[in-house]
Amino acid sequence: MPSALPEALAEAPAEAPAEAPDRAAMLLIRHFETALLDLFARGELSGTTHTCLGQEYVPVAVSGLLGPDDHVLSNHRGHGHYLARFDDPEGLLAEIMGRAGAVCHGVGGSQHIHRRGYLSTGVQGESLPVAAGLALHLRRHRPGALACAYIGDGTWGEGAVYEALNIAALWRLPLLVVVEHNGIAQSTPTGHAMAGTVAGRAAAFGLAHTLVTATDPARIRAELAPFVAGVRDGAPLVVEFRAPRLGPHSKGDDTRPADQVAALADWYPAVAAAAPDLDRAQRDRVARVVAEVSARPPAEWAVS
Repeated sequence: MPSALPEALAEAPAEAPAEAPDRAAMLLIRHFETALLDLFARGELSGTTHTCLGQEYVPVAVSGLLGPDDHVLSNHRGHGHYLARFDDPEGLLAEIMGRAGAVCHGVGGSQHIHRRGYLSTGVQGESLPVAAGLALHLRRHRPGALACAYIGDGTWGEGAVYEALNIAALWRLPLLVVVEHNGIAQSTPTGHAMAGTVAGRAAAFGLAHTLVTATDPARIRAELAPFVAGVRDGAPLVVEFRAPRLGPHSKGDDTRPADQVAALADWYPAVAAAAPDLDRAQRDRVARVVAEVSARPPAEWAVS
């Protein structure tokens, strides 16, 4: 499938999620990411950013399965992971803009965020070996807790991924690997760079794998709950989502034809139509956050 869309990415969107908190979280992430692209377009942000437009429902669904003792390892496309975990658009935007109140005093930016139980990195594949180490610690000191690592399909080209999976399988670590398979790695279609399948690579280590094509977080959680319970008991799991990337790799570098992007399924129209007041409220919330954070003084970081 080098030039074609992965089948699941071109299907019609699933039904709108029924749970209001899920809708609110998904809409918050959508409008936050859209606002970031707008800020960059206006020249009010420097550097780069990688949005999760189209994939917002994944962390919303997964976060509902995680507890306070669980750890989340995110990646370069991690704003949704953070917002689904903490509902803190103010702190995240302040971090990205280098303003007071930033999660990491403005030194982490868009990709490198640390907060209790949460760590993101812009280095491909780095999160999995760290997650394996955390999972080992949790198995020994916090039985029942797990480490959840988000990776994309492009990360399966990194050797550290396989070293971590090998250790997880051998040591029966409480490791949940969430694969956001969007069919493209930066600008390279997955079929040009990855032989075989995610399921086949998990099977090579004797790891359980499950494929999720739904977009309703409540439905996804009901489907995954028994598997996640197994992870907590030492049965590592690879969960593969077929989640389209509607935006560019970074802020403005999409090389795909417009008609190909337009053919991708998007959960947003159905949710916005089903909950217009909530959609408006989250759009307004993000606008207020942007205005308030933009007016803050620069973040300060002092070495103690």
